[in-house]
Amino acid sequence: MLEKENVLDILENSMRAIKEEDIIKIKELSNRTIHSASIYQDPDNISIAVILYALSKLIERKNIKTFDGWNDFQKYYTSCLEKAVLALKRDNIEAYREQIDNIRERIKKLSGNLKNYVLDIFRKAQINKASKIYEHGISLEKTAKILGLSIWDLNEYIGQGSSSDINLVYTKDIYQRIKEAEEIFR
Repeated sequence: MLEKENVLDILENSMRAIKEEDIIKIKELSNRTIHSASIYQDPDNISIAVILYALSKLIERKNIKTFDGWNDFQKYYTSCLEKAVLALKRDNIEAYREQIDNIRERIKKLSGNLKNYVLDIFRKAQINKASKIYEHGISLEKTAKILGLSIWDLNEYIGQGSSSDINLVYTKDIYQRIKEAEEIFR
């Protein structure tokens, strides 16, 4: 695991934000991991980014509280995140990963509409975070592979952006760049 202290800080802050249902803070913390995930392509950073973003989307939807099994699932993922924090504090990376995997496994055990709803949110969160990593300059193929997605799913999502989403930048012409490079080496 890379940047253990950063992941620990993100998780501790996330626990407070989840208890307060501070959706904006949870999303902000999820986004904080994307930079690290893009640089190091670290699965631990990526998985926590996806989980936190998905949880923020679930908490955001107030109707989720009416689904059978939601309260149990909420207690379970909160417990797993607390255990993940303790594992990181003890430098037990394997126990941390186990707790993160437990959240994913629990989703598979949900039933009915709740299971479909949660799976859909997690899939969309995964694609959303993949697109953010792609925006940081990682190839589409590598990004899809890191997150276990198909290139087609990711490409479809990325293709939905409009031209207003693109940051327009001014670049210097080649002669200006060569002149500046020559000045550096004088």
